[in-house]
Amino acid sequence: MRGTDHQKLSIADLKEMARQIRRDIIKMLMISKSGHSGGPLGLADIFASLYFNILKYDPQNPTWPGRDYFFLSAGHLAPVWYVTLARAGFYPLSEMSTLRKINTRLQGHPAPGYTHGLPGVEIASGALGQGMSIAVGATIGLRMDQKPNHVYVLHGDGELDEGQVWEGLMTASHYNLDNLTAIVDRNFCQIDERTEKVMKLEPLADKWRSFGWNVIECDGNRIEEFLGAMQEARNFKGKPSVLIARTFMGKGVSFMEDDYRWHGVPPSEEQGKQALSELEPTKFGDFVMFEWEKEVPEVVK
Repeated sequence: MRGTDHQKLSIADLKEMARQIRRDIIKMLMISKSGHSGGPLGLADIFASLYFNILKYDPQNPTWPGRDYFFLSAGHLAPVWYVTLARAGFYPLSEMSTLRKINTRLQGHPAPGYTHGLPGVEIASGALGQGMSIAVGATIGLRMDQKPNHVYVLHGDGELDEGQVWEGLMTASHYNLDNLTAIVDRNFCQIDERTEKVMKLEPLADKWRSFGWNVIECDGNRIEEFLGAMQEARNFKGKPSVLIARTFMGKGVSFMEDDYRWHGVPPSEEQGKQALSELEPTKFGDFVMFEWEKEVPEVVK
């Protein structure tokens, strides 16, 4: 919701927006030759749903007092957030080509717009595990000010290895922060292996419940299911809610899907061409055209 007059996208348009976000991610990474591919691609459905159906915000006034607060705890997932903020109108589409360049606002980890970063970004993030503590503090502050704003925080599942996350969970349930919703990107992948091999997380839902949270499990790559789960969380009272959203790392690109080795690797030019050929163009339009696209347009059809 942009301010108070946003027209929510239909399910069909949300799916198309998610595909456009994936195309933009691939192009950003091809230009930068640096950055994370797998996690951002897997989260495109969730970010399209958040920014074009769920969140209250105003891109022309990013600090609008009535906004929902969104914190990306796993800052390395920045490409999907950068793309979505551009598509939502927070900054020009053309600027997406500056990912990870010197002096750009689109660094490897996000920084807030009131410093040198992007409008729409509330905090710097990158040191894993801190997002929950920040979200809890923001939620308590809003309650003290008697404000109804909702707070959302998104974590990677590998990030849950950080003990600070669980300290934040205890605090949130202790204060019954029911205007706080967490999202866990449950793709079972982290930087160097499957999550269950690095540090066993299961039974994950039971662990969150034991910390006093309302737990909702859903398919994060099915937009209809994710939207229903988010509405259920928003309506639940008395406890904070968490969505354990099952996703596939690299979703939409056949050779990346469910492969932890794509955690922090950008595609080569040939791999990018293949990825774009699998992600059909959308009505929303690409932010950049490569010379090979102009010369051989069938590559991306």
